Amino acid sequence: MRSTSLGGLETSHIGLGAMGMSAFYTGAGQRDDQSIRTIQRALDLGVTHIDTAEAYGPYVNEELVGRAIKGRRDEVVLATKFGHISHIGRPGNDSTPANIRLAVEGSLRRLGTDHLDLYYQHRGDPDTPIEETVGALAELVAEGKIRHIGLSEAGPATIRRAHAVHPIAAVQSEYSLWVRDPEAAVLPVLRELGVGLVPYSPLGRGFLTGGIRTLDDLDADDWRRTNPRFAGGNLERNMRIVDEVRAVAAEAAATPAQIALAWLLAQGDAIAPIPGTTRIDRLEENAAADSIRLTDDQIARLDNLTPATGDRYDEANMAALGH
Repeated sequence: MRSTSLGGLETSHIGLGAMGMSAFYTGAGQRDDQSIRTIQRALDLGVTHIDTAEAYGPYVNEELVGRAIKGRRDEVVLATKFGHISHIGRPGNDSTPANIRLAVEGSLRRLGTDHLDLYYQHRGDPDTPIEETVGALAELVAEGKIRHIGLSEAGPATIRRAHAVHPIAAVQSEYSLWVRDPEAAVLPVLRELGVGLVPYSPLGRGFLTGGIRTLDDLDADDWRRTNPRFAGGNLERNMRIVDEVRAVAAEAAATPAQIALAWLLAQGDAIAPIPGTTRIDRLEENAAADSIRLTDDQIARLDNLTPATGDRYDEANMAALGH
């Protein structure tokens, strides 16, 4: 597995997103032993970048990751997030210094570690200036509790303001052949400032693997059933993306998932996607994408695909993006 640098943080080129092991997706929380084995296999393969958050569950995903990495902490680039949960009883997203202090202690305890390699603000807090939030995080860096600071789904102006207070290592945003939003304004700013990009849901929430053809492929309580990109006929409309990815995969003797990841890695340095899975075979498939080199023609064909039809989230969650 190759490595890359996210604002000075060395990590594996492809990581592992742990969210779906505990929340939101089909089978979440039903296979903890399998998920732990998958995380441990990731480390064996050199997939060192493990991503979680206190809000996943909440809390149980951090606990799961903590159990999986016990005795192997030095092999892990460990990332988690704060802000969706207020520990001081404040409504809405809470990125106040007081809440950050409580949140980080809880994450450290659940993960069984004395430091976090990358600590993200999960979403923007409109009532707390980003300068106050990053100032509090900078204090945690000075104390050794966190090594690097990250933002999630932040807009260009917020990234600049945050980076002026303390260097930001990475911004986590949804980015894939399914979602191209960061290309217009966020990626140019990240490249200018030397900040890395961590694409979450790089396989289009499983869609780009080609394994979801109808909503019947998802459990009744799977969050994707109500997601605008899967609902209202958009699932069928978006099959055109999968069809082209499958065509390129056939040419390259690869899987659709590997092509989707290889395309992301071809977008430039300091891009480290974190596909999620509970299964070792899928993990191994995703990790192998690091060795695939697409031709210029294949990249151009994929570049020219129109992004997916439908919003990424419902109206309330869309309003929280890009601040």
